[in-house]
Amino acid sequence: MKRKITIDPVTRVEGHGKVTIKLDEQNKVIQSRLHIVEFRGFERFVQGRPYWEAAVLVQRLCGICPVSHHICAAKAMDRIIGVPSDELTPTGDKMRRLMHYGQFFQSHVLHFFHLASPDLLFGVNSDPVQRNIIGVIASFPELAKKAVLMRKFGQEIIRATAGKKIHGTGAIPGGINKHLTLAERDEFLKNNPEFNADLMVDWALEGVQLFKDYHKKNREAVDGFANFESNYMSLVRKDGALDIYHGGLRAVDSNGNKIFDHVDYQEYDQYITEEVRDWTYMKFPFIRSLGKEKGWYRVGPLARLNTCDFIPSPLAQKEFEEYKAYTHGKPSGASMHMHWARLIEVLHSAEMMRELLNDPDLYQGELTKTGQRTGEGVGVIEAPRGTLFHHYRVDEHDLITMCNLIVSTTSNNEGMNRAVSWVADNVISGNKEIPEGMLNQVEVAIRAYDPCLSCATHAIGKMPLNVSLFDHQGNLLDEAIKNGE
Repeated sequence: MKRKITIDPVTRVEGHGKVTIKLDEQNKVIQSRLHIVEFRGFERFVQGRPYWEAAVLVQRLCGICPVSHHICAAKAMDRIIGVPSDELTPTGDKMRRLMHYGQFFQSHVLHFFHLASPDLLFGVNSDPVQRNIIGVIASFPELAKKAVLMRKFGQEIIRATAGKKIHGTGAIPGGINKHLTLAERDEFLKNNPEFNADLMVDWALEGVQLFKDYHKKNREAVDGFANFESNYMSLVRKDGALDIYHGGLRAVDSNGNKIFDHVDYQEYDQYITEEVRDWTYMKFPFIRSLGKEKGWYRVGPLARLNTCDFIPSPLAQKEFEEYKAYTHGKPSGASMHMHWARLIEVLHSAEMMRELLNDPDLYQGELTKTGQRTGEGVGVIEAPRGTLFHHYRVDEHDLITMCNLIVSTTSNNEGMNRAVSWVADNVISGNKEIPEGMLNQVEVAIRAYDPCLSCATHAIGKMPLNVSLFDHQGNLLDEAIKNGE
């Protein structure tokens, strides 16, 4: 008999996702899929628009990570006007970096403390009435307060560098359109004893310790949950350091062996491509040299810490060394380790914001630079969710004629599907119904990737998670929906 379960509050997944699970005669899982049923359109919307509008226009893809699209498009347009992004003026480079670290900081804090922490603090099978941000505020008020202020700090950094907290205009082709003021610097560094850069570093350290304490008590659950091998890709600096703003592309396999290294991202399409499948609107990228069966890869915090050699800030580097020692230097495949890696990046972002705020180049110097005009440009950054690609062609009338976006969540598509399959095989297999705890474990697996399905598919609409369970004859046994109206 068909049974439908509707659960509130709104699911903690950004975007509209549907999960289907099929069983054989013995109720064993034979197929599980994460379907993205929204449609992408932005790559067409921007065609015919002047190239200088791109950095402002494409950030409308998302209200959660607009800065990522803003800066990535600006980097592509740097190439259009003949200025490689590593040749900007010191002011242009450092202002963009500060903006980007503010985005990283607030986005990671939002995801972990507001969306993911209820599963850790209360347990994945706890009462959903409590297992949400309201429950965190009630049970852990001091932690919740710090999380709110941390996110606010990141947003204020964005406002000061981009002009607005959401959909700003700071990054322009060839650089930036403003300096930071000394008053803004002082506000971030010392004027407010309850809201300053030193506190952000301290609280970020507390966040890392929170996860490590949880991990120590729940080691088997953290390490074993949705743990599988894959390839990994990210940007790295010339010396192999983590660099979220600029660098070369590096991909490694599950043993840490390099597949390619320090690749110029202007040539990204020679190294990765995308596959289309008929049951989802989100594509499946893979590494060309390995083929679509073996070439899929993961991006994001886990991938960045699996690919880089070190983190160029002292406190985050110390945590990174402990993180790497845990797997004896081998890349971690545990989906829940993404939270550990994410919090180390929060700490790194806090350290870098504090360092940049003390840099005099933010308050004086040339804002922009120009060069020899070209007709094509690629911008790549590390967005909070992973490597982000923006590729544009522009005609002689300065109008965009082609746009290709590979969004971080798209690169994690196969990884998320495999995480869902892990839950299906290890939790649902052998059952005829979907208990609420199983439904949440599907979400926990997906949520570890901090997916932005709206970014990946670019549609307006409702945002529920739908899980359907079918028997071997195709009959719907059970359906559970988290309504996102």
